[in-house]
Amino acid sequence: MSLIDNGGGPHLNCNGCSRRSNLELDTFDWLCDIPEVVGQTDLVEITFKNTRKGYFRNSNNLTLVKGDVVAVESSPGHDIGVVSLCGPLVLLQMKKNRIDPQRADIRRIYRKAKQVDLDKYEEVKQLEVPTMIKARQIAANLHLDMKIGDVEYQGDGGKAIFYYIAEERVDFRQLIKVLADEFKVRIEMKQIGARQEAGRIGGIGPCGRPLCCASWMSNFVSVCTGAARHQDISPNPQKLAGQCAKLKCCMNFEVATYIEAQKDFPPRDIQLETITGTYFHFKSDILSHTMQYSTAPNMAAGLVTLTTDRVKEIIALNKQGIKVDSLDGSDNAAPASKVVDYENVVGQDSLTRFDKKKKNNKKKKNNNSNNNASKQAASEDNQQAEGDSGNNSSAQNTQQNNKPAENSQSNQQGNQQRRDRDRNRDNRDRNRQNNNNQQGGNGENNQPRDGQQKHNNHNRNRNHNRNRNNNHQNGGGENGQQQGGGQNSEG
Repeated sequence: MSLIDNGGGPHLNCNGCSRRSNLELDTFDWLCDIPEVVGQTDLVEITFKNTRKGYFRNSNNLTLVKGDVVAVESSPGHDIGVVSLCGPLVLLQMKKNRIDPQRADIRRIYRKAKQVDLDKYEEVKQLEVPTMIKARQIAANLHLDMKIGDVEYQGDGGKAIFYYIAEERVDFRQLIKVLADEFKVRIEMKQIGARQEAGRIGGIGPCGRPLCCASWMSNFVSVCTGAARHQDISPNPQKLAGQCAKLKCCMNFEVATYIEAQKDFPPRDIQLETITGTYFHFKSDILSHTMQYSTAPNMAAGLVTLTTDRVKEIIALNKQGIKVDSLDGSDNAAPASKVVDYENVVGQDSLTRFDKKKKNNKKKKNNNSNNNASKQAASEDNQQAEGDSGNNSSAQNTQQNNKPAENSQSNQQGNQQRRDRDRNRDNRDRNRQNNNNQQGGNGENNQPRDGQQKHNNHNRNRNHNRNRNNNHQNGGGENGQQQGGGQNSEG
């Protein structure tokens, strides 16, 4: 039984009914779980390959459910099919397909298919594709303007049905003789349309779903280009045509709704007159009841979207000779205050704000280096003032150490000069006190007093030279440094 897929899969219920099915044109039996309706009719719907269906009578009172594989009466022999519908819904399907159970020649069901029947069915099913290719070659050799689209073998292999497509009437009597001699079976030719061929082949439509003709459609109604015009669809043949190269069947699904909605639309050839100019109809949105008008007759320029009620109002005013100020009436109405429900904070802060380097880093480093250099120079000056020796090399070292301080600010230079003046004043006071103490001593201390006088003179000259060097450094320039060095050597 598993050789023929009933399309139910894991979604089958206890009676074999399924909402989802791989069978084309399948019908959901929503009464299959009700036992009272099973014996109301003995008619059963049987599905064969692709979209072919037939209605048979269960004259042997077999217990059948959806998905059972059965052997049915055929001419000649028997055929193998799958039960697709049972119960009172079969009568509704026959009424839909305009089949009268009282007048139609309804054949009967023989039995449930045995394993021998299934093996024979699978054997002849493997011959369908090679037979179709060979038949196409024979039709081409006979110069017949037809296309053989599919071949279906009967379950017992006694007959083959050839489905073909032709634009005009074809005399295929010679073709039937050649095919019967070639395949040794009974030949039946059946002409189908392009839509039936697409339904038998199947596929996916541009909407992303299986083709309607291969899933649920059984009756094909002619489609005209007027359906596209009523729905304002672009008259592009490549977009309007389906996989069968005919107009898409789905254009007929909503055309009645569009025709009903267009009854409330004003005429599109009427122009709207305003004080600023004339507006021409450009496009309409039928389902939203809006119309777009342009300032140019053949292009989109200054488009304005209006409702159908507003368009009717403007047309009535124009008939009275009144030109409106604006189409949307915004000049007469007060502007509505905009209510902000939320605030968009995206973009308020730059994402690269952390990538920018701070500009004050270098200045801080320069100030720190200058302060350190000034402190180092001040400490060296203090050591020189307290030391005993005042040679020229120490003055040159002080001058070199003071070079970084040349770039310091003016207040630091003034502080340095102030400290030097205070230091010189202290040295002078100390020298005067020493001189006074020496003059008040006895004669025995004359020799030390002379040495002390020389020492004081030496400190006075050293302080004088230091002040001169500082003045040259504040003025800057190589000439000042050379002159200061020459004075130190002279001193």
